[in-house]
Amino acid sequence: MAKITAAEVNKLRKATGAGMMDCKNALVEAEGDFDKAIEVLRKKGQKVAAKRADRDSSEGAAIAKINSDNTAGVAIVLGCETDFVGKNENFVSLANELAEIALNHTSKEAFLAADFGGMTVTDKLIEQTGVIGEKLEITAFEKLEAPYVGSYVHINKIAALVGLSSKVDNAEVLVKDLAMQVASMGATTLSYKDFDAAFVASETEARIAVIEKDNEELGRLGKTLKNVPQYISMAQLTDEVMAKAEEDAKAQLKAEGKPEQIWDKILPGKMERFISDNTTLDQEQCLLDQNFIKDEKKSVADYVASYGDVSVTGFKRATVG
Repeated sequence: MAKITAAEVNKLRKATGAGMMDCKNALVEAEGDFDKAIEVLRKKGQKVAAKRADRDSSEGAAIAKINSDNTAGVAIVLGCETDFVGKNENFVSLANELAEIALNHTSKEAFLAADFGGMTVTDKLIEQTGVIGEKLEITAFEKLEAPYVGSYVHINKIAALVGLSSKVDNAEVLVKDLAMQVASMGATTLSYKDFDAAFVASETEARIAVIEKDNEELGRLGKTLKNVPQYISMAQLTDEVMAKAEEDAKAQLKAEGKPEQIWDKILPGKMERFISDNTTLDQEQCLLDQNFIKDEKKSVADYVASYGDVSVTGFKRATVG
């Protein structure tokens, strides 16, 4: 049997991240051959991976990387089984190494087939499954390109990317704030203008049904009923709808006995309230239509406009779990 030195064990450990005893046993099995020892560890990883294939890798680390000229970014999630592993320094380091590789690829498939120290990313994940003892996989891969791209990562649980149409003054501040908004509020699209009419109609019907059911229970308990909106998106607030809303507001003011000469001061607030009450879908799902998290008195669109001639070209979000 070949004599295995501590230096050889340490070299293999640094190359693979495996434990000291695993490395020693692999070297013994490989009779001191370094490359064969790596293969031994890889095969061990394949066996562990096969046994844990049906496990849920719902924990992990979300990472974002931006290229040197801020024109492309990637957000990935390296998934594992437990939060304990997901917070481990070596695991997070591996996730960062993988993200650096991912930055050079436009699809998850190309990324998984890419080289990682002489093996594919897929093989590296299998190898590390054997080392760590948990199922590892890339559970999210998002790529974004734009004239200017920035990112924000929230405690390695959510990674967000945002693209701008140009690099305006203080673009790095704007793009980070927007990425923070994406991470925090979870928008699914840029604007209400992106919604399909059939989706809005279906969502309106579903939301009204939920509120009406809730009101039945609230009424039974003698509690205040929730407002049932007529609409849920600006996509539904046509000129005709807005004109009727204004007429209804005027009729209400008249019924309340408010002097007509002060209506102009009251109406703007009532119309703003009408729009707010009837655009809940936009506020939840449309980035530009959401209230800005750092100043809820303005919309995200208003905040972007304060930077001048720039617009948001797109965004991506990768989340653990």
